[in-house]
Amino acid sequence: MDHLKALGATGKAFAILDCVTANSMPTSMSQIIRTTEITKPSAHRVVNMLCDMGYLERDQTGLGFVAGIRLVDLAQHTMTSAAPRGLRHALLEELARHVGETCNYGMLSGANVVYLDRVESQWPLGLRFDAGSQVPAHCTAIGKLMLSQLPENELLAVTNTASLARYTSRTLTNPIHLRKALAEIRETGIGIDDQEFMDGVVCIAVPVCMRAGKCLGGIAISAPEARMTLETALTFVPKMREIAERFAMTFETE
Repeated sequence: MDHLKALGATGKAFAILDCVTANSMPTSMSQIIRTTEITKPSAHRVVNMLCDMGYLERDQTGLGFVAGIRLVDLAQHTMTSAAPRGLRHALLEELARHVGETCNYGMLSGANVVYLDRVESQWPLGLRFDAGSQVPAHCTAIGKLMLSQLPENELLAVTNTASLARYTSRTLTNPIHLRKALAEIRETGIGIDDQEFMDGVVCIAVPVCMRAGKCLGGIAISAPEARMTLETALTFVPKMREIAERFAMTFETE
């Protein structure tokens, strides 16, 4: 990051954004200073500026900083205008046609999931979550999938400090029960939301992973339970994993 710091305040801002976005968990100020080697006064000044601009925000857990809504919007606009993103969207469309239901691609940001792309089914759910929308991780398929892959210390930090709000009668709000469910997801590699975020809606997710093992997010399908039971949704896992593998390959070429 030395070349960024040499560019003055602008370079320092990008160095800090690089540091924060490289972490799946909130990044503390001490970690920002240690990683970027920016002096403490300068780091505080630039972080506060980025927060004021909406590019960073303090995570609700109080553990540090995460990408702000303007940075998420910038990332989405970049994906929208980038040619490879067209390939990824086409893969989501292929999956949506195969399943006949809504498909999402999202990634973890602190204690939330940010949707980066979405293809609606011909029968919309009624609630729309457009690209850039954030939903809680503890009760969504992609969120639980991503949480299950965190190192134990990071997982404990989230489950012990995040607000595990109740959205339905099935939402897991007890950290112990949530960690038990995440352990099962870690074994199967399938994120499950059995009407935990929205009554009457089921959702499953599989990871999008690079060949080096880095997880880039998750692909999910969601549907009203009246149209697709959880058991039926699970029969689509092989196709979802095929799409996820091809999805990851589009990042390998960038």
